[in-house]
Amino acid sequence: MTERHIRLYNSKTRTKEDLVPVKPGQISLYVCGPTVYDRAHIGNARPVVVFDTLFRLLRHVYGAAQVTYVRNFTDVDDKINARAAETGRPIRDITDETIGWYHADMDALGALRPTHEPRATEFIGAMVHMIEGLIASGHAYEAEGHVLFDVRSYADYGKLSGRSIDDMIAGARVEVAPYKRDPMDFVLWKPSGVDLPGWDSPWGRGRPGWHIECSAMSHELLGDTFDIHGGGIDLQFPHHENEIAQSCCAHPHGGFAKIWMHNEMLQVEGKKMSKSLGNFFTVRDLLDQGYPGEVIRMVYLGTHYTKPMDWTAEKAAQAEATLRKWRALTDGVGPGQVAEPVLAALADDLNTAGAIAELHALAGKGDTAALCASAQLLGLLLPDMGAWVETGVDLSPYADRLAQLRTDAMAAKDFSAVDAMKAALTAAGVEVRMSKAGVELLPGAGFDATKLDGLL
Repeated sequence: MTERHIRLYNSKTRTKEDLVPVKPGQISLYVCGPTVYDRAHIGNARPVVVFDTLFRLLRHVYGAAQVTYVRNFTDVDDKINARAAETGRPIRDITDETIGWYHADMDALGALRPTHEPRATEFIGAMVHMIEGLIASGHAYEAEGHVLFDVRSYADYGKLSGRSIDDMIAGARVEVAPYKRDPMDFVLWKPSGVDLPGWDSPWGRGRPGWHIECSAMSHELLGDTFDIHGGGIDLQFPHHENEIAQSCCAHPHGGFAKIWMHNEMLQVEGKKMSKSLGNFFTVRDLLDQGYPGEVIRMVYLGTHYTKPMDWTAEKAAQAEATLRKWRALTDGVGPGQVAEPVLAALADDLNTAGAIAELHALAGKGDTAALCASAQLLGLLLPDMGAWVETGVDLSPYADRLAQLRTDAMAAKDFSAVDAMKAALTAAGVEVRMSKAGVELLPGAGFDATKLDGLL
């Protein structure tokens, strides 16, 4: 464990704050997870990488056993119901399959599994109990088989997103239903017909609304007050706003989450990701296109989590070339100590871009042991992620051939053959390093062994 002050930007207070654990020496982190009905797209993966990096930092500072990370699976949802109706498959089969896909894809990005991965369907009893308490305390009401949260009963509603209730009503589309007392009231419980999943409750057979899930699960696993709540900026309103309202009303002596962290959205080649634009990719799409998971992770880490991120082929190529260099430098080198500048960057609101700049500096100085340890703190240069670097091609004959051409060229004072072979190697994605000590060839970004044909 390393003594280190960590400062994080709190979306709720709009200031950077010192992380002061609710329980001294222990950290609790909750992150909203996926709704499991389909493959995760590359935007879904950004919070996974962001909060996995935070998880790694917290484990480094506080010790692995002292950090509890919870990320849920929403496995009861209208999108899942619709997928089941379309395919005729049982809901549990769909959610189990999708969770398996999610684990495989996030594992490929080097993400550690959280301490707990609760499924919403495992906590229905806790949700019903919380809803009963909200009704008893006057913060929720039953209407036509639904239970709704009364937003006007919570004076601080809107503080996370910085909006007033009246402004929200005027500026946004809200679901208008005759049983609502106020247009902004949101559903805690809704009735289920015979063709939909449902559970018995005091209000009849039904299922939970989306927002109550995370409040119930975080309370069961982390208590009334915990340290950090994270998720994408798209969840800030209404999901996180509603979580705060119902949790603080259900447990008025607790503080719910002390620090709120939100990652910004992802674009592709400068445009919003959209199926209509043909730039919509799942994580599996990128992996199947040949992008190694480590390269994808490196691209994500190159942008601070509070800034919009742009996925581009150029960034991926640069990340691949950098990782190949770093892996060549650290080949056979055990990790030393994490470099202080890298740790300082991460402790300053998870400045991953700054940390990567420090990794470049370590590589430039040849401090390979610190480079290895520091990169691994960011989830890079891990031994089990390096198989993609192996090309299966022995480049030494090409290096020998280029060295001979250089010797011949120096005698003949004609370097055209050397230049031609260097150009051909570069076109094949090979990095050429020539010095007095000899010729070194390294597979680089976009290495294609088929383009080496005819060079010997």
